[in-house]
Amino acid sequence: MIPRFGEPVKRGQRYSLRPGAYAVLRLGARVLVTLQDGAPPEFQLPGGGIDPGESPLRALHREVYEETGWSIAQPVRIGAFRRFTYMPEYDRWAEKLCTIYSARPVRRLGPPPEAGHSAVWMPMAQAARLLANEGDRHFLLRAWNRA
Repeated sequence: MIPRFGEPVKRGQRYSLRPGAYAVLRLGARVLVTLQDGAPPEFQLPGGGIDPGESPLRALHREVYEETGWSIAQPVRIGAFRRFTYMPEYDRWAEKLCTIYSARPVRRLGPPPEAGHSAVWMPMAQAARLLANEGDRHFLLRAWNRA
């Protein structure tokens, strides 16, 4: 059974499935997160939606690069969770099926090419406090404790 985090399912609301791939990227005692502009701005694990026909690992590499400007290596799946939410950028209600990987950041290729994202290195404890969603926090701590 895949755990669910976040707000409860709204009765009578239709949700479309939105699979995604996200990464815990550790370098020494710090973790790389993305700060997404918005109201309010949010710290998140880098990653995002898997496009139709795209593999989860390909999406992971693409999304991490788009949101952080970094390349990654050696992704290992550490788990998954579900989250039911409204996605204002797509104007839709989604059941987000979030697959979480632990990966090694390899090289900064440049600034994040996706508008509205900033790459931020921070201590793990700080990231665990600041990540916007409970599922991200859960898997950050899980990956950290496995290392």
